[in-house]
Amino acid sequence: MFLGTHEYQIDAKNRLRIPAKFRSELGEKFVVARGTNGCLVVFNPEKENLFAKLQSVPMSDLQAQKSVRMIFASASEVENDEQGRFLLPQKLKEIAGIQKNVVLNGMGTWIELWSEDRWKEYNDSCQEDYDSIFSGLVKFGV
Repeated sequence: MFLGTHEYQIDAKNRLRIPAKFRSELGEKFVVARGTNGCLVVFNPEKENLFAKLQSVPMSDLQAQKSVRMIFASASEVENDEQGRFLLPQKLKEIAGIQKNVVLNGMGTWIELWSEDRWKEYNDSCQEDYDSIFSGLVKFGV
């Protein structure tokens, strides 16, 4: 399970290190794709069945297909090198606004990858209204 927040830096060759405790869960090859709120998602496609769920969206649902299209079009399969780093595709780096500093957030079955600036802005905005946001989970039985 992916938990916690980890701060790293991307190197000059667009390589990013994954925390050691996340690497075994991700496997050697994994997927990076566009997420929500300006972040990227990182997951093991064999353990997180996001693609299967997306493929079940009917082609006739044109609004939902926009999301499906954006996720599949942005997705890249990547793999770790000997030092536990992977090459972050330039297009995904641009989508997430990543320059150098990144934040990896464990989200249970996937990881969110944020630019440090976007994460700080997002996190600060949520802290102001945390109790209200948290109470929204009631509809999911939490």
